Amino acid sequence: MKSALISIQKVSKRYDRFLALDDVSLEVNAGEKVVICGPSGSGKSTLIRCINRLETHDSGEIIVDGLRLSNDKHVLEKIRGHCGMVFQQFNLFPHLSVLENLTLGPRRALGLDEKAANEQAMRYLERVKIPDQAHKFPGQLSGGQQQRVAIARSLCMQPRIMLFDEPTSALDPEMIAEVLEVMSELASDGMTMIVVTHEMGFARRVADKMVFMDQGQIVEVGPTEQVFEAPKSERFAAFIQQILNH
Repeated sequence: MKSALISIQKVSKRYDRFLALDDVSLEVNAGEKVVICGPSGSGKSTLIRCINRLETHDSGEIIVDGLRLSNDKHVLEKIRGHCGMVFQQFNLFPHLSVLENLTLGPRRALGLDEKAANEQAMRYLERVKIPDQAHKFPGQLSGGQQQRVAIARSLCMQPRIMLFDEPTSALDPEMIAEVLEVMSELASDGMTMIVVTHEMGFARRVADKMVFMDQGQIVEVGPTEQVFEAPKSERFAAFIQQILNH
């Protein structure tokens, strides 16, 4: 039996008295698209941030591409090399051009020369449909364009896995669609993706598997269509209804 690309087993995380993750287990296979949803404070962002150790879990085990997550610097560098991450905020360097934002990591971490890094950056800017913005600065772009730059920047590090932590929550409504379109195309290309989002239309269209979290636990997990059509938990059914009626 093929092992999962990401294996999370009995993971817990506490902030003082608050139990953010409570014995969470989840497996994600190569090429799978997983959407994690749930109310605010349910642990979904904490879970995704534990995968590349932006948060340290207190107990349990996380294995990414055969590597067990630990404090070992070399292991951590390898795992972070496998995992691209896109946040709510775009986290672009404001004093660097779009092109410079995209080439900085590959030149420093992957050893690409300037020509190769620039060519790769332009390929990914074309992929996210903004090659004409290459020489602008982040402050000259719309929020949707900045988030597409952030996605392209992650792709330039050649990850096997893309993690998205509510990537559209800081955007104006008209900009959400353009970012979701880029993410949908990425999904159709076969990228392994874990997406924390409340965009249920996107989830239903793109996700292979839905995960519903509440109070630090996974309440329901299953194939997307099955979970939408016949949710097993009343909490998830109520959550979907609330989102759709919003």
